[in-house]
Amino acid sequence: MCGIAGWIDHSQDMSERIDLLNRMSETLDRRGPDENGLYINRGAALMHRRLVVIDRENGKQPMSVRHKDTTYVIVYNGELYNTAELREELKASGFHFRGHSDTEVVLKSYIKYGADCCKKLNGIFAFAIYNTSDKSLFLCRDRIGVKPLFYYEYNGGLLFASEIKALLASKVVKPQIDEQGLNEIFFLGPARTPSFGVFKGVFELNPGECAMYRHSKLRRKKYYTVEAKEHTDNEVTTIEKTRYLLTDAIQRQLVSDVPLCFFLSGGLDSSIIVKTASMYNKEHKLGKINTYSVEYRDNEKYFQKSNFQPTPDYEFISMMSKNADTKHREIVLDNTLVCDALYESVQARDLPGYVDVDSSLLLFCKEIKQNYTVALSGECADELFGGYPWYHNHEILFEDCFPWSKSQDIRRSILKDGVLKNGEEYVRQRYLDTINLAPKLKSDTDLDRRMREMFYLNFYWFMQCLLERKDRCSMFSGLEVRVPFCDYRLVEYAYNMPWELKAWGNREKGIVRKAFEDILPEEICWRKKSPYPKTHNPIYFNECIKRVRKILKKRSILNELLDRKGIEDIIENPDKITNPWYGQLMKAPQILAYIIELDYWFDKYNVEIV
Repeated sequence: MCGIAGWIDHSQDMSERIDLLNRMSETLDRRGPDENGLYINRGAALMHRRLVVIDRENGKQPMSVRHKDTTYVIVYNGELYNTAELREELKASGFHFRGHSDTEVVLKSYIKYGADCCKKLNGIFAFAIYNTSDKSLFLCRDRIGVKPLFYYEYNGGLLFASEIKALLASKVVKPQIDEQGLNEIFFLGPARTPSFGVFKGVFELNPGECAMYRHSKLRRKKYYTVEAKEHTDNEVTTIEKTRYLLTDAIQRQLVSDVPLCFFLSGGLDSSIIVKTASMYNKEHKLGKINTYSVEYRDNEKYFQKSNFQPTPDYEFISMMSKNADTKHREIVLDNTLVCDALYESVQARDLPGYVDVDSSLLLFCKEIKQNYTVALSGECADELFGGYPWYHNHEILFEDCFPWSKSQDIRRSILKDGVLKNGEEYVRQRYLDTINLAPKLKSDTDLDRRMREMFYLNFYWFMQCLLERKDRCSMFSGLEVRVPFCDYRLVEYAYNMPWELKAWGNREKGIVRKAFEDILPEEICWRKKSPYPKTHNPIYFNECIKRVRKILKKRSILNELLDRKGIEDIIENPDKITNPWYGQLMKAPQILAYIIELDYWFDKYNVEIV
């Protein structure tokens, strides 16, 4: 993957802003440590930071192609998984190729099909294409939203970038936050409203969106969304098709010119990917695959069983590594370093995030990057195939709220009286806006209708938060992580699958289990869902307490918002928190970690409340 950025303002000469352009580019160097490029054409500048994965010599960017008296320039971040098919289609139309990079295929697809090229791409990507003749800029983000694309529009100009930090480096975008932004970080965080970048005036293209900037006006367009259709396949066909779609997605994502490895947690999703890849390698005589897992020092001493995390991972990891015949390495993280990495996690996200779930992944990816440039991970199966408890507990399922953040009481308790009075209403409206968008059929039962709403909620909120985490924390070390479950064909199929089939055997992700039961150990195939591990070691909690108490003693904008008594209550009575702050595992230590990240974010980014 890479980092991209650009600045369009035809009233200015961009060559006079070279220092700012270089600063914007430098903020993205972690995403693309191998090469950097800059294109300037008076009122337009495109920047690229490259992580070399495919075709080092012929994939350099910004890439330009001249066609019928017009020059088209692209900056591209992503991987295309139907490159070969599209290249052949374009060759049949008379296009020639100088290399085998997917960047060239995307650019020439745009030249051939215009904005409709989006519909032909199967992959994870964000890109921008500048037309030198009409001075237009085309922006596009992949269907699922795996790769980011932020922008800021002002009178006469547009800035865009893979990360918010690049926009801030322009000095045009100010690190300001208003009441809406405060509601986002205090009442929705670490999630955020689709398209909303928290900083005032910063937005993001939604999954499946493209945009055209022409004549100083940006027009966004939805080119893809899941549609409600009748599922006509019987049980046998559904099982077979689920297996085919996922297997095909995995195999398409094994293409790389650089070393490739796999995340392995011992859970269903990563185990399917690892076993499928191992079988593929053996069939093609490519040797053993390499797998990695993450753990925390002395975690086995303090592990606490819960409904969300019923079993530790290590026994299942060993079993799966042996079954798939992988070269495996466990990375054990120091708990104090996990706390230290909270600060870098904020730098990676440009926002307070998923605290130690972020920081541990960031450290994990940093270790992997020492040997590999590309990894495959099992993200997003739970959102698509009903893996979370809130899909199966009908008391939670039909509660009229975000299931991963049911109560706002804890969030309210850390704020002073009178701060963000409309926070709960803000959350409620975001929830309603989402479920009202979910496409449904007249023939849907009450359960099917609710499951479509839950799919939409998970797809546009919980899943996007996890994808953002995966992108920022991996790319912070220049590691590309691919997510086969995010193949849009699989997403479409899952959306319209009746619940009784999706939950085959009355199990979470039952249809996926059934589809792959013949290639996995029974203990892993039918293992109860367990999330990404967190540390249970009291060292981490004590570190968070120490740092939060130091924060509460200082004078800051944040302390004008926070209620010290409410935070001390969390410190002194951590077991009172029965519902997670967010997701499945964010309780007392993670709430304190969130405050640590908030404090660092306000200071590091010089955030101003307006």
